[in-house]
Parts: sequence; C-alpha cells; structure tokens
Amino acid sequence: MAHPAFRAAAVRVRVPATSANLGPGFDALGLALGLYDDVVVRVADAGLHVDIAGEGAGTLPRDEDNLLVRSLRAAFDVLGGQPRGLEVVCANRIPHGRGLGSSSAAICAGLVAARAVTTGGEARLDGEGLLELAAEIEGHPDNVAACLLGGFTLAWDEGGVARAVRMEPAAGIAPVVFVPAQPLATETARGLLPATVPHVDAAVNAGRAALLVEALTRRPELLLPATEDRLHQDYRARAMPDSMDLVGRLRADGVPAVISGAGPTVLALAEDGQAEKISRLAGEGWTANRLALDTAGASVLPLAGAGQ
Repeated sequence: MAHPAFRAAAVRVRVPATSANLGPGFDALGLALGLYDDVVVRVADAGLHVDIAGEGAGTLPRDEDNLLVRSLRAAFDVLGGQPRGLEVVCANRIPHGRGLGSSSAAICAGLVAARAVTTGGEARLDGEGLLELAAEIEGHPDNVAACLLGGFTLAWDEGGVARAVRMEPAAGIAPVVFVPAQPLATETARGLLPATVPHVDAAVNAGRAALLVEALTRRPELLLPATEDRLHQDYRARAMPDSMDLVGRLRADGVPAVISGAGPTVLALAEDGQAEKISRLAGEGWTANRLALDTAGASVLPLAGAGQ
C-alpha cells in the first residue's frame, strides 16, 4: 500500500454517548444517546499537540498515551502510514467512568477522524473495517457499534471479527440518565462477574434480550419485562449499591430502568410524556438528564461552530 496523502484542512468529528447491555443484552446490545464529544483534527508539519476542554480536561494525558491519539495512530497504520504531525482539539461532554461509553467515543472519534483526513480514506477503511478496529481497541463491540452506527445496535463476534446490525428505535422512547458523582472503573465491575451462572438465569436472559429487540423497535410498552436482567447487574450491586437501589425503586414504579453499561449511571427508558417527572425521582446525589436518541452515530461535520 502506498503511503497516504493527507488533507490540509482540519476535520471535525462528533461522536455520541452510548449505553450498553440495556439490562439483559450483556456485551451485545447498545443504544446511542444525544450527548456528544466533538473532536477537531488537523495534520501538522511536525509534533503532537492535544488540547482538551470539558470532561477529563484535568486528568486525560495530552501525549501519545491519550486513547484518542492511540486510536488515530491505529487507524493511520491501517490507512498506510502516519502523518508528520497532528493537532487535536477535544470538547468532551460525555462523563468518564460512568458507563456512558466515553472510551468508545474516544476510540471512534480517533478512527473516523483519521479516515477523514486521509485522502481516499473511506476506500481504504470502510464501515466494517472501522467496527473491527474499534472493537479490537476497546475489547468488545457493544458500545463502539452504537457509537459508530447510531440508533439501537446488536453486536456479535464472528470468528474473531466484530459484526453489528443497526435498528431504528421506536418513536416515543425518552432516555433519562441518572449520573452519580463518583465513577466506577469498568475493570472493577467486570471483576465482580462469576465464571458461571445458573442455567435458569441464562435462559431468562436469552428470552428477555430477544424481547428487548421487539420492545425497543416496535412495542415500547413491553420495555419493563424486556429489561429484566439476571446475568450481571445483581453481581455488581456491591460496587454500586446506590445505583442498584435506584434501579429497584424505578422498576417498582413501573419504569424500565437498568444499569448503563458497567455503571454506575442508571438509564431509564421512559415514555416521552413521563420523562420530566421521572427525572425528578432520584433525589440528591444524582444528575438527571433527559436525552434524545441519537440516530446518526459518529459523524464528520462542518468545521464552523466546532465549539458549540
């Protein structure tokens, strides 16, 4: 492969927050949410300059260790070669360590931006290639699939290769996220999962995950039973007791509520007319946000208004 040529102009990429699992769909189902990180990338003559505003501004590295930069580098390797220099500006709005896909957003932003600044990039790295590379970096495909494709996604591994299908969520579903003040590392949450689960629990989850596809795409009135989980949430409860308590209280009130990803954020899939009321149910210690469903996924946008 010949060394690629790079566009002189900067590119702007917008990536959505995501919620994975959605109750029973462990490591498979994902939903894109209307909360976004914006990234502007420009190929420079030399060096690396990273500027970060918003979430993670005080903690994220500004060198080659930055996850977005590592993702840029991985994509450039696939695209045929590294540029001489890079300027990267990040406006982050997705909370970190809260189960809303901040790492997947960084990975997808880096991959899409690298492709966009490379002449002929889409021919060298198509949509399937983006998903495969993103899942390889992230370690599992559920969040990255929703981030890249938007909407409601089902991801799976096929012979070591990530695959995904996108579905259109039903109208009238209003996601409400309840974000606690303290983060929880995904590695910590995964470490609490047992090596095996009872067959009856696996059977229940298989049925509920299948039902969730129908509920989220065509029959939202089934979301409460469709979001029942027995595979991961209860096992993780001791790492986020307040989150599990909130899930229990919401579900007791008939609200389809789950742990978002590895937590500790709680996601409620409210009816459109009930979202504002539900957002007031958590009490102190939570930041409640009603969000739209994102249907576009990772997008290259006009550079004007990049800070908006």
